[in-house]
Amino acid sequence: MNEEFHNQENEQDEPKRRLGRGINVLLGAGSKIDQVENTGSDGDKDLLMIDVNLIDRNPFQPRQEFGKEALDELVSSIKKHGIIQPLAVRREGDHYQLIAGERRLLASKQAGLESVPCQVREMDDKQTCEVAIEENMKRKDLNVLEKAEAFHKYIQEFNSSVEELANQLSLNRSTVTNYLRLLELPEPVKQALLTDKITNGHARALLSLSEAFQISVCDRIQKESLSVRKAEEIVRQILNPKPEPETIPFSSKKSGDKNEPEVSNHVLSVQQQLQDL
Repeated sequence: MNEEFHNQENEQDEPKRRLGRGINVLLGAGSKIDQVENTGSDGDKDLLMIDVNLIDRNPFQPRQEFGKEALDELVSSIKKHGIIQPLAVRREGDHYQLIAGERRLLASKQAGLESVPCQVREMDDKQTCEVAIEENMKRKDLNVLEKAEAFHKYIQEFNSSVEELANQLSLNRSTVTNYLRLLELPEPVKQALLTDKITNGHARALLSLSEAFQISVCDRIQKESLSVRKAEEIVRQILNPKPEPETIPFSSKKSGDKNEPEVSNHVLSVQQQLQDL
């Protein structure tokens, strides 16, 4: 990452920035600082101390919730050591708008700080949105639906295609598409995914089913703590049900065959639903 950052310092005039090169590129060398104020030592000359009440959240922030435990730990750290990494902001009228560092801002307010060190950058909406996505993409605690919403908002807001966004993020097109498809899930399944009652793998397996079956299988996954593989097997059974026993020609059935698989109540129920449909 450091090597890429130093290489980018020599490419400040490059017309097109790739998000995949990292947030340090978007926030690093070559970005013009609006205002400079000496906040103390020589190393802090590029920082501006800004009142926390003058900083508005990033409207493109994909993260909707911040873990309380992690936030409390950051509050404790800030009380002891202050803000180690400055926030990035841009001017928005007589206020400032966050580019990166919302968790630090929330923790600073809880820690009782009246102002925080910031670097003021000149960025348009698209660049600000790209930084917000890049800052959160690698976080394990960022829910897949939050990522999907961020992708969808980016495509809609900036009239981008899935392929263009995938290139910007250095991801496969299919990866971005799979994220976006999660937005098609019914609300009960989304809630199960948001609360970690099912995983991303479970959710992807359900996508090929109708809404009613998605909800039904989602409930079963939670009640029986099914693995992704077992969920995929159930989905295959629903999509390709075996004929009911009475429809199989008598000659193909061996009397007293103990090896004949037993049809589960769930499969029988699904077969009946399909017949009704």
